[in-house]
Amino acid sequence: MSEESLSPDARAEHAEALPDYAERVLEVAELIPPGRVMTYGDVAEWLEEGGPRQVGRVMALYGGAVPWWRVVRADGVLLPGHELRALDRYRAEGTPLREASRATEGHLPRLDMRRARWDGGERTEGHT
Repeated sequence: MSEESLSPDARAEHAEALPDYAERVLEVAELIPPGRVMTYGDVAEWLEEGGPRQVGRVMALYGGAVPWWRVVRADGVLLPGHELRALDRYRAEGTPLREASRATEGHLPRLDMRRARWDGGERTEGHT
């Protein structure tokens, strides 16, 4: 069950039971400014712990309560199964995208990682 499907009371109770690593991953996801992204590996590097797979696992299990669309694959491919929801968010936030070629399956754009990637350098207010 994703955290997104939990009631607010259940989500608060569930959050108290989060493993420390998961809590820290989610905190980093909340720091990413609108219109920017970090890769799973970037988040692990920021935390100086774990790796892309561990971050991906945390996001899959607990990421529904944070801006999950801002933690992405390094190749810029949209999260399988959540492409359209993520794409709506990216467009609303002005996240740089690379338009899909006609040969691209589903004709979905990719993230423009060169322009969208956030290195964690500039902190912002009202980041979610």
